[in-house]
Amino acid sequence: MDHFALKDGALHAEDVALSRIAEEVGTPVYVYSRATLERHARVFREGLADVPNKLIAFAVKSNPNLAVLKVLQSQGFGADVVSGGELNRALAAGMTPDMIVFSGVGKTRAELELGLGKGIGQFNIESREEGRELAELAAARGKQAQACLRINPDVDAKTHEKISTGKAENKFGIPLVHTREVFDELSQLDGLNLRGVAVHIGSQLLDLEPLETAFAKVGQLVADLRAAGHTITHVDLGGGLGVPYKDGEVPPSPAEYGAMVAHITKDWGVHLTFEPGRVIAGNAGILLTKVVRVKRGGNGPPFVIVDAAMNDLARPALYGAWHDFDAVQPTGERMTANIVGPICETGDTFARDRECDALAAGDLAVFRTAGAYGATMASSYNSRGFVAETLVDGNRYAVVADRIAAAAIMDAERVPDWL
Repeated sequence: MDHFALKDGALHAEDVALSRIAEEVGTPVYVYSRATLERHARVFREGLADVPNKLIAFAVKSNPNLAVLKVLQSQGFGADVVSGGELNRALAAGMTPDMIVFSGVGKTRAELELGLGKGIGQFNIESREEGRELAELAAARGKQAQACLRINPDVDAKTHEKISTGKAENKFGIPLVHTREVFDELSQLDGLNLRGVAVHIGSQLLDLEPLETAFAKVGQLVADLRAAGHTITHVDLGGGLGVPYKDGEVPPSPAEYGAMVAHITKDWGVHLTFEPGRVIAGNAGILLTKVVRVKRGGNGPPFVIVDAAMNDLARPALYGAWHDFDAVQPTGERMTANIVGPICETGDTFARDRECDALAAGDLAVFRTAGAYGATMASSYNSRGFVAETLVDGNRYAVVADRIAAAAIMDAERVPDWL
């Protein structure tokens, strides 16, 4: 459920007309709903009610906007970060260091030092080499880094290949067959408290079976490590729950997910960490755009050219992803069209042969379910600026990320005096 609905024939975000935001802020613009973020945070937390010891750490990569993070911090969420920049954002939003988990396969030495300096709650180690480096840095500071070893369980998440992270050919984690030897080595290092394991098999999962398979492997690994004399107190189960982007997609609910987790982990006796991202933010945001013109094609459908582009919302070009496309003021008439942006690439296509609301030049429309992996993946391709972001709260809204004009980006560039 989200809080984007028709009122008096026009689409609103909570109690704010999207036409008002378009007029005052311009288009394209991302619009987030505080009520939706809070509802999704609450539903996810309630779904895990039968899991006694846990940390819910929002996957900052899905939406790193400071205002979004602040809303989730107020709901008791911590942060799962994958860069020093995300770590600093989480702290700026008020998330306490002990509720921050640092994941990611390519943490630099500077990022490891940053995490140690801030006293974060946990590092998820991705390799033997990373573990050695982290231990060295921590020992030099007279500290012990709290850490889990990320494993690769070789489980197919049944999702898009570019967001699958738990198969043997993926770059993430330690292959399960090598986990014991790596754990044995790293657990002996001064400066490292290797207290458990972590797993994350992918994103936009629409089936619990791959997660259940992976978690069962984790449970056996925990038992094996304990039998070998290791103390295991923490397990990070990652994230990955999907959201419905179109009719017919019915992802598992947080309640169904929570029941599965509670059943599988009931005898583990560990503190669990969860890293939801898309399931919290996805349906809490839309991308508001304006139709530039409708171009008649050859024998095929017309092209509805909008002012949003693949640099603003990359998922369709990158993954072939579906986003529902609706008029802000639908008339009841329908059309079949190709929905495209203005960028000079055929890949700047949001939908082909899409049945949608009838639209004409100047009309407003929205791409739904754009609150996750939207603005955060934007670029300035074709010398376009960066899209603005807004947050709605009831009958008010605020700009929570300024539009960055192409001229401002150019101002940061320098031509050497020898040219």
